[in-house]
Amino acid sequence: MACRASVDRTFLYRHRDLLGQVHAQAAEPPTVPGGRGPAVSRASLQADLLAADARTARLAARVRRLEQRLSEVPGDQVWRQVGIGGPEDTEQLKARITTLEQQIVDLELKLQDQGDELAAARAANRELMAQLNRPPG
Repeated sequence: MACRASVDRTFLYRHRDLLGQVHAQAAEPPTVPGGRGPAVSRASLQADLLAADARTARLAARVRRLEQRLSEVPGDQVWRQVGIGGPEDTEQLKARITTLEQQIVDLELKLQDQGDELAAARAANRELMAQLNRPPG
């Protein structure tokens, strides 16, 4: 304001009556050229800023809540819902694991039987070798 009046700012502070008028004029909403009504005032801009800040805070809180919910959903369910692929069906994998575990048990039993047969064959072989090595008589 002081620049537009071509005076120093201190001039306004030395003349309190002028300073009061300047502050009163700044508080009033200015009119739009052409007489179409009041233009945007500082108070309305501050109110808009406060409203925008409040909306930003609400949206940030909502994003945090949604992120929390998303982190709580099991991973495979998210893969299926989103449709971007993911692990094979867990039921198929569980069935395959069960089949392989049964095969392991069967092979371990077979290995144990073969080990027993090998031990018996070795014992028979030792006995036969002992009979062959004995002097006749």
